[in-house]
Amino acid sequence: MIKKITSLASLMVLFLALSCSEKKEEKVENSIYPATIPLKTNTDITKEYVAKIQSAKNIEIRAQEKGFLQKIYVDEGQYVHAGQPMFQIMPQILQAEVMKAKAEVDQSIIELENATKLSVNNVVSRNEQRMAKAKLDAARAELRLAQTKLSFTTIRAPFSGIINRIPLKLGSLVDEGDLLTSLSDNSGIYAYFNLSEPEYLNYQMHAAERGDKGVNLVMANGELFPEKGFIQNIEGEFDSETGNIAFRAKFPNPNQLLRNGETGKIKMSLPLENILEIPQKATYEIQDKTYVFVVDQNGKIKSREITIAHELPDIYVVSNGLQENEKFLLEGVQKVKDNQQVQIKFVNPQEVFKSLKIKAN
Repeated sequence: MIKKITSLASLMVLFLALSCSEKKEEKVENSIYPATIPLKTNTDITKEYVAKIQSAKNIEIRAQEKGFLQKIYVDEGQYVHAGQPMFQIMPQILQAEVMKAKAEVDQSIIELENATKLSVNNVVSRNEQRMAKAKLDAARAELRLAQTKLSFTTIRAPFSGIINRIPLKLGSLVDEGDLLTSLSDNSGIYAYFNLSEPEYLNYQMHAAERGDKGVNLVMANGELFPEKGFIQNIEGEFDSETGNIAFRAKFPNPNQLLRNGETGKIKMSLPLENILEIPQKATYEIQDKTYVFVVDQNGKIKSREITIAHELPDIYVVSNGLQENEKFLLEGVQKVKDNQQVQIKFVNPQEVFKSLKIKAN
């Protein structure tokens, strides 16, 4: 009797399990999943590029004459004005050469005056007078050369800016061409960054849509530089190794916050035309690959890998794997499986994108 009761109980449990299973399958089969198609649109994307910052003017200050470093009028980090003395190289030898050249000019003047008088009185020929004049011209040229060399012993700032490192000390023997310091004008700065060939083509081919949009600079501390910059130049050729081309943006730097040698990131908007966008929630990932469930005409779903060209908030820009009019599941991608038959409810992509962070254009 007990065995019969046990067998009957087992059959009842099995029947209940099968009944629940059938209800679950029926529930799954009867579920209606929203589906849509990619949104074909035009938009702008903002990308960041690593940038190297340089002063609008940054030059090395080098000695033009040999001698001992006699005076240093400035200090490292000091702001100097154009024409302000910075260094003095011992000038005594060149001062003596200037004095000697002046004496030779005075002597040549006297010789020319004498030759002129004698020529008027026909005592000497006109050629003697011309020789004296040529000698005076040569003496004056030597004087100008000596004065120029003497001026090189006082090194002045060619423009207003900030003094950088001064490697030499007072009394150092300076040779011609030795580095004394460098000078930076930070009132304006350049940011150099690289774009790939496709990005460059997009930028150049959509100038009308781009308008006069500037670029922004994210500083090394992660904060946004308050001044807006503008693309000023593009290099003449691509780097054969990287396939990139260099852009140069110029930023005003009125508070001298940025200095030569810093780094940052350029934020620039690039136009995209006739792209396909899909919601990120319609995708799933397996081993770093992204998939969607494409729905065929008979309501059967098929997993398909897609290529993501750009990632926006809540949105993927798809470059490969989906056609413009192909339907895909919008929700429920974690509940279904490959080759499953499903019922769908089509949702217009315009309506789908209204709920996302970036509205459809």
